[in-house]
Amino acid sequence: MRASRLMSRRGMCLAAILLGATEPRAFGQAAAESDPWPSLAAQIFNDRLIGDGSKVLGIDAPYRAEDAAVVPIGLHDLMPAGDTRRLRRITFVIDQNPSPLAATFTLGENSGVRNISTRVRIDSYTNIHAVAETSDGVLLGADRFVKAAGGCSAPAAKQEADSIPLGTMRFRQFTAKETPGAAMRQAQLMIRHPNYTGMQMDQLTRLYVPAHFVSSVHIWQGDDLLLGIETGISISENPAFRFDFQPNGTTEFRAEVKDSEGKVFKESWPVARA
Repeated sequence: MRASRLMSRRGMCLAAILLGATEPRAFGQAAAESDPWPSLAAQIFNDRLIGDGSKVLGIDAPYRAEDAAVVPIGLHDLMPAGDTRRLRRITFVIDQNPSPLAATFTLGENSGVRNISTRVRIDSYTNIHAVAETSDGVLLGADRFVKAAGGCSAPAAKQEADSIPLGTMRFRQFTAKETPGAAMRQAQLMIRHPNYTGMQMDQLTRLYVPAHFVSSVHIWQGDDLLLGIETGISISENPAFRFDFQPNGTTEFRAEVKDSEGKVFKESWPVARA
């Protein structure tokens, strides 16, 4: 898998971290010598051309993160209503992270998903990139600069509710009053999982905790895919994904989560009344 290839590049990316990040730059601006993005883009997208997507894809991120282990990120479809294309896939990259490929979001064909938010770890001052693939096969990218450091090696938070089993999911459905608008609704999937990076040290044994993380998430509305997510260590502990969607009249949501140890977790919920 591409994610596995990039994780194998950990040594090279750690070297890039030591070099530090440059000042913010426009998406199409020539890269600095130490900028890892050109080689990352070439590997992730097989040397395909990436156009300027700043007018069709938005990124919300703090310029300076309060907590590098829990950095809020929002991705937004900005395509105008008259455009007949749709965003089919969004790839999110944290350039200076040990595993730069943070997540790939596949948007269900009839899902209506236009906004996705989650929380990520950021290990060094870095550019972050989001690259959308449109339904006609074009790649369009946008970027931001974030000041944060140490997120991937930050100790895991103490689990207050150790009795909650690994892989437990909570699915929150927001009412029409909470998400004003004609037809769109919002939902959030929260997953109980430590998402260990392999870079965190056990404070008692002084040994590194082995990597153990959520690797994929799929959410359905009835039989229709809402959102598919391929991910890894850059997503924060206890992953959470919030998104909007177009209701299709079915009566059930389903989710399936897999992790790096091969564990599979499944759950379903009835559709709440608007």
